[in-house]
Order: sequence, then structure tokens, then C-alpha cells
Amino acid sequence: MSAKVSGFIYDPRQPFLYFGEFFFLILFAHQLPTLHAISFKYPDFTNTQNLTLISDASSFGGVISLTRNRADAKSGNSSGRAVYSEEIHLWDRSNGKVANFTTHFTFNISTLPGLYGGDGIAFFLAPNGSHIPENSEGGCLALISCYDLNTTKNPNMVAVEFDTFKNNWDPDSSHLGINVNSMVSATNITRSTNMKNGSLANAWVTYNSQTRNLSVFLTYADNPVFSGNSSLSYRVDLSKVLPEWVTVGFSSSTGAQSEVHYILSWEFNSTEISSNPNPDSGSGTKVGLIVGCIVGGLFLVVGSIALLLFYRRRHERERDYSSSDDSMDQEFEKGTGPRRFSYGELVQATNNFSEESKLGEGGFGAVYGGYLSDANQRVAVKRVSKGSKQAKKEYISEVKIISRLRHRNLVQLVGWCHEKGEFLLVYEFMPKGSLDSHLFGIDETGLSWALRYKIATGLASALLYLHDEWEQCVVHRDIKSSNVMLDSGFNTKLGDFGLARLMDHELGLKTTGLAGTFGYMAPEYIATGKASKASDVYSFGVVALEIACGRRTMEARNEEGQISLVAWVWRCYGSGRLLDVADGRLNMDFDVAQMESLLLVGLWCAHPDHKFRPSISQALQVLNFEAPLPSLPPQMPVPRYDGPTSSTSSSEPLLSVIEAR
Repeated sequence: MSAKVSGFIYDPRQPFLYFGEFFFLILFAHQLPTLHAISFKYPDFTNTQNLTLISDASSFGGVISLTRNRADAKSGNSSGRAVYSEEIHLWDRSNGKVANFTTHFTFNISTLPGLYGGDGIAFFLAPNGSHIPENSEGGCLALISCYDLNTTKNPNMVAVEFDTFKNNWDPDSSHLGINVNSMVSATNITRSTNMKNGSLANAWVTYNSQTRNLSVFLTYADNPVFSGNSSLSYRVDLSKVLPEWVTVGFSSSTGAQSEVHYILSWEFNSTEISSNPNPDSGSGTKVGLIVGCIVGGLFLVVGSIALLLFYRRRHERERDYSSSDDSMDQEFEKGTGPRRFSYGELVQATNNFSEESKLGEGGFGAVYGGYLSDANQRVAVKRVSKGSKQAKKEYISEVKIISRLRHRNLVQLVGWCHEKGEFLLVYEFMPKGSLDSHLFGIDETGLSWALRYKIATGLASALLYLHDEWEQCVVHRDIKSSNVMLDSGFNTKLGDFGLARLMDHELGLKTTGLAGTFGYMAPEYIATGKASKASDVYSFGVVALEIACGRRTMEARNEEGQISLVAWVWRCYGSGRLLDVADGRLNMDFDVAQMESLLLVGLWCAHPDHKFRPSISQALQVLNFEAPLPSLPPQMPVPRYDGPTSSTSSSEPLLSVIEAR
């Protein structure tokens, strides 16, 4: 997290200019207008400094959970807030000026298996010191008391609500609204997409004090760019509704149903409000000048010392960075197989990382096709995002783990490179691309059933090797169809080990921090941040169902409404219509016994309660018809686990949480 006030920024390249400016400011501070602009940014919430979490809100694994996320009787009627601890100067009484502001945040709302869910999230502004009113759970989103809906007792607040449950005052169960001192939206718009299907949402809220326009833009697109457009807007003079100093943050609540509400990142910027300077007497000016000189002189002395320490530390960091690179080289070169490439070699191989060479892009960087002329070999080069906070950690993890693994169903690492601040990974080229491109692409025929079953058993074999057959247990943590690659013979090649972690075989759970992709993450992993073999098995189960159904884990379908893939397949299984979920593109051209086996194994592995999931060895035995089909209950069970408390935190920061795609 970074923060600055009133735009005064330190430039390490001009330290003496910085101290001179600061000295000038101290000398004449009494003659300058007061500045109240504020800016802060949380790329994730591994550091919650200057944030206050209220009631059921908690932080774990680099995300903020606003409500309890337990799928049991204790999960209902939960409320929570996350607010910025410092007050925000919204408008100035002396001159009537109102600040402009822009805030951008990402969030995720999802229902727990077997539950309908409710009620949503709100970004709000309220008087400084605002608290959660009593009886404000459910549709009131912890903003006002539900007992005071039709009275004038409501506290002042302005909110943008992302509502997922239809109450009496709501237009429908999925809408975006702007609220002013009321839960009845001043304006709203119905969302055609499901807001609680686990997808990653990006929202921008802006206020223009000249036009008095409060606008919100909401999108679920990949890597969106905000250009000032809006999904909804409303004209309101905030100085007539709110006091000068306000609190900003997020508020959420649940009613009888449970729903998880996560804030993943947050950025806020407001403009300056200049107050008119107070006239001082001549004697006051002299006193201020004397005090300014004394304080300024002391600051220059302290600043000079700090400057020397700064340059010394920077020199040490540069030396440590070089030493770290050498240490990585020595560590990587202990292994056999993959080799080190120079940056120049990979620039040449990928045609300077041209757009034409790009094969795809994900949460941690882009992948480029390349050709190594000296080895006469096509390769795929992964360029880890420079902006990724955990780039180096992911890079080291992937090289150290995958370079030691040898299995026919794992992507082979050819080499690596870390130069010029870049982290590059070189893999064998996969001519048939990723599994998701075949399952969800524009190809009307899709994969044949024989290939689908072969891919599913190949993925199970890869996971069996990782969990049980290698010298240590490897928990992958990001098994999904886009990480399953296919060679020229459509053989399974599991890749992307950036989030993988090593464990001893006898250990069951490891607190790793929340990482992976919503839709593929097991309920207990979302709630606790503890990865395990069982959480990997859950992800495998979701992919198995995707292979059989040709449907994404999270996908809006009008005929099915708001329901996940696992819940939909389980419902069809319970009503005796299991084979109805088979991908229509197969035209019923499949082995019935294999289809039934893959679907039931998928449900078994994706069982909401991790205690009832099989090991990957047991699942593979069923797929190979070496063991009988599992017996599952007709209704999808509810998971049982304890969610984190407000004091719970993982031992490792968040690496990635991205939408299912």
C-alpha cells in the first residue's frame, strides 16, 4: 500500500531539491493554504495499514472478507465493514468547494454450494465516525437499520450498491444502484450478468463537483481499461448530504442465506480543496519566520544524515540484488535438464516479444511463441509481469519445482532467464494449445469423446504423480482448464507451477495464503487459506465436469439462472437426469459408462465437504474401471468448516485471485 497527501512526492533522483522545497514550505507554511487531497492504493490486502475492519469483516490471504463465510447456521445475519482509517475532507465550509474523487476497486461475490445467497456489497461515504446500525443485516447492507426504512431517522450516507438479493424495495435480485440516505435507490440498473457467480468485478466510482455527477462503471471483462464511461450516474450535491469530513469504505451483510463478499484491491484519489489563508499580524509573521528558520535548519541537518543513509542503503540493495541473481543462478544450475538462456537469445527467439508472437496472457504475464535456431526447437516463453508483486516468488517457485519433476503429463521446462529486471520461463511448445480453448472456443464440433476421456485420465495421472509418486508432495493450487496444455497428439500436459508449494507427504493442510482462480477453489480453501491435496482434488473435479459438459465452471445461462456448474450437475444427478448434462456438441456420441464415470468422479472430487472427497488415486481407479462408482447423496451437501476470525492471517501473502475464465 502506498499513500501520499496533497501530491508532495519525494524524488530520489533530486534529494537536495526535495530538502530545499521542504525547507521553503516550513518557512512559509503559515502563509500557504491548507491542502486536503488524499491518495492511497492497496494492490492487495497483505498489508492492512490505515484500514479498519468492523464487526465480521476480516483479512486473510491478501483479501478482505466483509462477512462470515461459513456454510452453516452461523453464517446468516452477518455484517461487516472495511473503511479507510483517516478521515476524508469532502468539502470546505469556508469557500463551499467540493472535492472531486475517483476510486477503483475489485471485488468478488459468490454463493457457497447449495445456497441461494444474498445480499451484496456497497461502497459508501458517511459522516466520520459512522458505525454499523443495529438490525442492518440482510438487504440493508449494514448501512441503515431495516426497522427505519420508512422514517427520517436514517443516518446520512451516499452509497453505490451491488445488490444480489431482491428485497421489497428492490427492482430485482441483481442490480446496481446509487443510494442517498435510503436503501431505496435514487437510480438503479438491472444487471444481465450474474453478480454472485464468483467472477472478478472491476468497479470505478467517480464524482465531478462541477457537474455534481456521481458515476459508477462496473465490468467483468478481462484487463479492463477505464475511459470515463459509466454504467449508472446520478446528480447529487454531496455538500448538501454529507458533512465536511467523511469516512469512505465498503459495507456488506447477509440475511438468512450465506454469501461470501471479498474485496481484492482498492485505490482512491481525491482533489485538493484550498482554504483561504487567515490574515496574521506582522508580529505573528515574524514569529512564524523565526520558528520556520529554526525548524527548517534542524530538518536540513537531519535530512543530510538521512540522505547519506539513503545512498548507502541503495548501494547495499543493488549489491544484494546482484548477489541474489548469482545465488539464484547457482541454485537453479544444481538441477539437471533446464538451462539458463540469455535475455538476448529470448528477444531474438520471440521477435522482440512482438504482439504477433503472443500466444496468450494471464494473471501473471504473457506467453510468446518462439524459435530457438541453434536447437531447431519451437518453444513457449512466459514473461512474468513486472507489475506482479509476487513475480520473483512465482518465478523461483516454478523453476525450482518443475525443473525437478519428470512425468509424461507435465509440461517440460526448457530453460529460464532473469536479466534486466525480467523473469522469463521457457517451455516446450504445445501445438494444440490449452484445454479451455477447445472446450469453450468457437469450434462447433469440439473435442471427440475419446480425446476428452484421455485428457481427463491424463490430468488425474499428473496429479497422482504430484501428490503421491514424487519424493515430496506438490500441491499445485491452480488446476484449471486453461492450465491444461495439449501436445500434438492431444496428450495432457499440466503446466503453470507458479503457485505450487511443496509439502511433506504426511502433512494434510498447509496455510499458503489464498491463491488460484475462483470457481476452481474448494470452499474450505477460500474460507481458511489452507491448501491441501483435497483442495487440488476439488479443482480436478471441476475440470472433469467441464470436460464432460463443455460448460465453464461459472457461466451465465438463462435456463439455469444463478447456479454453478457443480450445483447444476448435482441437481440433474439427483433428479435422475445425469446424462442430460453431456456436452451437446457430442451429439450423444460417447461411451455411456465412461460419461457416467467421469461425471460421478467429478461430483465426488468436487464434494463441498473435503472429508468426503476421494484421493486422486481413488478417483483414477474409478476412471480406469478398477473400482466401483461412488455412491453420492441426491442433494448436494453443505460444507462444514470454520471460517477465519478477524485475527486470522496466513503466513504468506496473496499471490493471485482471478476470475474463472
